[in-house]
Amino acid sequence: MIRTNGLKKLYTTEEVETTALNNVTLEIKEGEFVSIMGPSGCGKSTLLNVLGLLDNPSGGEYFFLETEVSKFSERQRAQLRKENIGFVFQSFNLIDELTVFENVELPLLYLGVPTTERKKRVNEVLERMEIAHRMGHFPQQLSGGQQQRVAVSRAIVSNPKLILADEPTGNLDSERGDEVMNLLTTLNDGGTTIVMVTHSPAYAEYGNRVVHLFDGHIVTENFNEKFRV
Repeated sequence: MIRTNGLKKLYTTEEVETTALNNVTLEIKEGEFVSIMGPSGCGKSTLLNVLGLLDNPSGGEYFFLETEVSKFSERQRAQLRKENIGFVFQSFNLIDELTVFENVELPLLYLGVPTTERKKRVNEVLERMEIAHRMGHFPQQLSGGQQQRVAVSRAIVSNPKLILADEPTGNLDSERGDEVMNLLTTLNDGGTTIVMVTHSPAYAEYGNRVVHLFDGHIVTENFNEKFRV
């Protein structure tokens, strides 16, 4: 599903050039659950943004679904994102002025899904995430765990092939964090590819592979023994 070769990302100002990603070569197969770890500032979120087609790399190759996308325009990247990728963020990124239902419906509006189908799919995913009883509430009326359930619902309502999760448990207590990790595991068991950035060694072990970044490059990759056949 994902293959990078010598991926680089530079940020340049008038005074300094910062290397966020340095020669990252990585392959993620369809159906994998990959955890990305490393200290703050090592390039984890930058890598996720590039993999999620939110940003273009400065160099190297990036193949997504067998297509080389590193030089794609914003319009081309946006189309691929809409059709294939769901995002879950630490800060939830819900729209305060929209209800739970409307937040989850948003990706389907962008895809032009008809009204009846949108309603059906939103209701189904809210039931699945056990948050349907809050569909008329606004984000600020929900607990952190409930907000993250809404964020996960929004990420999966369009049935994406890939979910990118950036510290999805970072703002949650351990009980709510465990709930989110169990949700992601269930989605992965259903065939969805998951790539998750986390600082938690315990949550990283939910994945079948842990990739460690340091100073913008991969230093180690470890396979979770419980997933080996």
